[in-house]
Amino acid sequence: MNKKWWKAAGIRAVKTVAQTAVAMLPVKATVTEVDWLMVAGTAALAGVASLLTSLAGLPEVKVE
Repeated sequence: MNKKWWKAAGIRAVKTVAQTAVAMLPVKATVTEVDWLMVAGTAALAGVASLLTSLAGLPEVKVE
């Protein structure tokens, strides 16, 4: 795992966290009705899962 791998895996993880956070927001809820702790926890877990999945390989990072 070199610098390129960490960068690519990090970008994927950040995107996954953002997508998960947005998906957790109810459509008709106001900002005060959202359980932000649940959103943050679920999004963080998705980020960890993304990094672990990246261990299987990243097509954008060529193995030398």
